Amino acid sequence: MSKELKPQSIVIAGGGSTFTPEIILMLLDNAETLPIRTLKLYDNDPERQKIVADAVEIILSERAPHIEYLATTDPKEAFTDIDFVMAHIRVGKYAMREQDEKIPLKYGVIGQETCGPGGIAYGMRSIGGVLELVDYMERYSPDAWMLNYSNPAAIVAEATRKLRPNSKILNICDMPIGLESRMAKVLGLESRKEMDVRYYGLNHFGWWTDIHDKNGNDLMPKLKEYISKHGFSLEGLGKDPKENDPSWMDTYRKAKDVYQLDPYTLPNTYLKYYFFPDEAAEHSDPNFTRANEVMAGREKRVFGECMRITEMKTAKDTKLEVGAHASYIVDLARAIAYNSHERMLLIVPNNGSIVNFDPTAMVEIPCIVGSNGPEPLTQGEIPRFQKGLMEQQVAVEKLVVEAWVEKSYQKLWQAFATSKIIPNAKVAKDILDNMIEANKDFWPELH
Repeated sequence: MSKELKPQSIVIAGGGSTFTPEIILMLLDNAETLPIRTLKLYDNDPERQKIVADAVEIILSERAPHIEYLATTDPKEAFTDIDFVMAHIRVGKYAMREQDEKIPLKYGVIGQETCGPGGIAYGMRSIGGVLELVDYMERYSPDAWMLNYSNPAAIVAEATRKLRPNSKILNICDMPIGLESRMAKVLGLESRKEMDVRYYGLNHFGWWTDIHDKNGNDLMPKLKEYISKHGFSLEGLGKDPKENDPSWMDTYRKAKDVYQLDPYTLPNTYLKYYFFPDEAAEHSDPNFTRANEVMAGREKRVFGECMRITEMKTAKDTKLEVGAHASYIVDLARAIAYNSHERMLLIVPNNGSIVNFDPTAMVEIPCIVGSNGPEPLTQGEIPRFQKGLMEQQVAVEKLVVEAWVEKSYQKLWQAFATSKIIPNAKVAKDILDNMIEANKDFWPELH
């Protein structure tokens, strides 16, 4: 099959990420349907990237020696002659994520990577980094597409809509994909691809409204019955691996309480932070947050394995895993490269897809994807409950981007005060002032 398909040139921006090895393994696993001629890693942290890059070089030499490979910190080298940028950068790395999580907790507010004050702080750091990647791509490979899954996707998507409106960038998130994979297990299906879904919302802020199998059978009743009892935890089936992080297990279980608010739909798990923010804060350890979990677990595990591969000079017995969720990125690249018209959830300008909602909002909805990009599918009118929640949250996202552009303290305070997660304007100001100090190397200077 690969002989019929034009091989692609890909740069992974954020080459030093702990997710890079699993994305590369996933790309190699899908080489028949997305053949690759060149693979590059790009990062602005050469030491961190080298840990991953040296191991990747060995993996490629053993599994795909025909692929031309380069790891670089030079934007011109990285972005010249490419078809796709796969971007997953983390400006400020885990050290700043730790601040995002711990500063709000001092004020009794949940600190979370993409929601509430933590998400806003991270968004203020991410905007400039993602725009820089877009500009490199347009300068050196103007026909390329950027598939961006850098968080917080909602704020980044609003920034690119507003500041790079004509750029070929698609903002995506694998969180709904992970949940759909769990749904497939509940239903006894082999794959989430056996389901056709309808979904609407903002990133990390959405609802499934309809799920059918390929024969037209309605799968929602069985899913609702299960989720009302177990949430998205698979413990009810005895299938949740013991090594799952405790914070994720809590999140999966909590979906049963979120579901009760609207039993006509199935909720994204992140909604727990908006409906039960005080509970989420109470259950957090202010000395050991999710960032510490990742640094002590995933980062140590992945980097340790990369260094072992480099030392042993072979990856034949590697414990590195293929990123199953990341297969979504392959599906998206293939749809664009080969015009396959795949149906996918993407974050796109609303433009009437949700009839009774802001046309400029960046909404997460199903789209048909081909070589010209996404064609959003109309979702019709949405109920007042979801509409009210989404309007409040989209206001936060737009205020953050306006604050970044205008360097406006006032607008950023308004964004914090508008967030459903923060209890009042004084707490919003206290957290903001603390975060300005912590982010002085990353945020624009506000006035």
